[in-house]
Amino acid sequence: MSQDSISVFHMFKIGIGPSSSHTLGPWRAALRFLDGLKASDELKQVQRAQVLLYGSLAKTGKGHGTDIAVILGLCGEDPVTFDVNEVTPRITSIAQNKKMHFAGEKEIQFNPEEDVVFLMNESLPFHPNALTFLCTLQDGRQIAETYYSIGGGFVVKEAEDSSVSDNVDLPYPIEKAEDLEKWCSQTGLKISEVVAQNELAWRSEAETRKGVLAVWEVMKNCIYRGVHTTGKLPGGLEVTRRAASMNQKLTKGQAYRNFEEWVDVLRAGGQNFQYILDCVSCFALAVNEENAAFGRVVTAPTNGAAGVIPAVLAYFCVFCQDKLDEDQIVQFLLNASEVGSIFKKGATLSAAMGGCQAEIGVSSSMAASALTELLGGSVAQCMQAAEIAMEHHLGLTCDPVAGLVQVPCIERNTMGAIKAITATQLALQSNPHDARVSLDAVVDTMWQTALDMNSKYKETAEAGLATHIPLSLPEC
Repeated sequence: MSQDSISVFHMFKIGIGPSSSHTLGPWRAALRFLDGLKASDELKQVQRAQVLLYGSLAKTGKGHGTDIAVILGLCGEDPVTFDVNEVTPRITSIAQNKKMHFAGEKEIQFNPEEDVVFLMNESLPFHPNALTFLCTLQDGRQIAETYYSIGGGFVVKEAEDSSVSDNVDLPYPIEKAEDLEKWCSQTGLKISEVVAQNELAWRSEAETRKGVLAVWEVMKNCIYRGVHTTGKLPGGLEVTRRAASMNQKLTKGQAYRNFEEWVDVLRAGGQNFQYILDCVSCFALAVNEENAAFGRVVTAPTNGAAGVIPAVLAYFCVFCQDKLDEDQIVQFLLNASEVGSIFKKGATLSAAMGGCQAEIGVSSSMAASALTELLGGSVAQCMQAAEIAMEHHLGLTCDPVAGLVQVPCIERNTMGAIKAITATQLALQSNPHDARVSLDAVVDTMWQTALDMNSKYKETAEAGLATHIPLSLPEC
């Protein structure tokens, strides 16, 4: 079990789609590799660079943009700030000129077709998502470093002890759900309040609040952009974006100028069940269509599952209150982050290790707990909601068609969001002390299920829908 001290900003990372483990993780690994070269004063001596991709990174790397990520990482670009509109032009330029501005400091020869190597039949024992960076220096010496992208954008270097390098001593250390419940019981604090106290070990309350609201800003911008963008998604499947057409039907041609006015229009649409269901689905589709199109998203806790938490939080903002409340947004995201960290410590956030239960299942569980707290549920009811949401995702496989984070990934976010809301309602109408399954039990079960699952169903595109859907057919 991990002993990491995990902050809300370890769980929620701003970056570029389409995958946290196959895009954001390798990108961050490349940046760490560059940091090492700078620290050893060897960067200026680099003459050639190569990247070897193993296991799942090799098998679905093209569809997930792993090659794009490592190239941009080696260019020294930051996934938090790099202009998403420049992704294709930059990669095209490098491919055409066969040159790279390495680390943003020096030009080297680089041919993506030769220097990003997909080792389809090779895996490394520690984790299926492995990549090695190779550099040849001017004096003929070679440097090699191997990294593992272990899910949710977390990266570990070979032989490194922890995936979170800035461990701190927390006032309320939490490894399991029972630890969280204990601290809440002893202090009388809500889950989000315990998390807020722990965050003080990293930064001030004001800094945490500012950072969390910045995360929400990216989430809401992603939703809003997604419901106003039409066309086909890249990658060759010819999947048609649906969020925009759904939004047109939901808003019925009413005028609005920004996210807040759009929320007012949706809120005025009423509380009809079918209408709410369509809105939640539209929110989730919007985020993951943006994710699939290399848009800016928040890893929550992964990119493939990035739409669940924003969709549920948007549901709360639109249908459960009269106006947007920043305090409640912070409360929601703090609560959700702690549930995600419990799954990371006790199981995995990596689809390559655990199938889609590790992505959509975890995100649904996170959202369910957070929504339950905002709707007045007790700590025990939050834990029950999180357990219910995951229990009904157990065994969910990861079988991306053509290795793309599109089919069935985009629709799965709508399912995860609806299950989170349903889990919340069940928990609020239940006595959690009568529950037969605890959150810790379902975390343990998820991990055991992950270990038992055939590797073909773990983000390899070697089974499931990935091998039963003719690529010439549309999604639906």
